[in-house]
Amino acid sequence: MARRRGMSWRRRGDASLRILAAMPVGYAVASLWAMALARLLPMTPAGATVTATMIAFVLCAGAAMWAYAARSGWRALWTLLVAGAVAGAIAWLSIEMGGRA
Repeated sequence: MARRRGMSWRRRGDASLRILAAMPVGYAVASLWAMALARLLPMTPAGATVTATMIAFVLCAGAAMWAYAARSGWRALWTLLVAGAVAGAIAWLSIEMGGRA
């Protein structure tokens, strides 16, 4: 009986990291940027929210594309996590400094 040749564990892990980076992490990064941009855009609160949400749709698609275009799954994951941390820090600083609520 011949051995089945499948994906190695390394390739499975890389594919799993890319899926993790593309779907839940990409969505979280886009949500954090929407929150940060809604607080920073110089518009009415409603206009800033709508504009930031539309930009977040593009960012979510871009994050998913980046997850599969990156050199490795780990690189895709950590770069998206850094982008999310930056957006979270911007939003947090805006709230702490008494920015738009």
